[in-house]
Amino acid sequence: MLHITSAKYIRDYKIEVIFNDGRKGEADLSPALKEGVFQSLQDIALFSQVAVEPELDTIVWPNGLDLAPEFVYFSAFKNDPSLQSQFKKWGYIS
Repeated sequence: MLHITSAKYIRDYKIEVIFNDGRKGEADLSPALKEGVFQSLQDIALFSQVAVEPELDTIVWPNGLDLAPEFVYFSAFKNDPSLQSQFKKWGYIS
């Protein structure tokens, strides 16, 4: 199981994340904030309050929203050639 162990707001809609597999990267989450309930995170003051929820092992915000660790992983490492087959399995790329 993939877990987020650390998350830190950087700037704009980007966070630095560390996963339980040891990978560290920068995830631009702006594409996820364009529709639905996630639009509320366009408020940068709210977005910057990102934290890791230890029971969920993913990132959360004070308004109760969270994102799947796999989505955050994809956002951080989508250009890594060694991970493309995993992203296909997860359905993030075709």
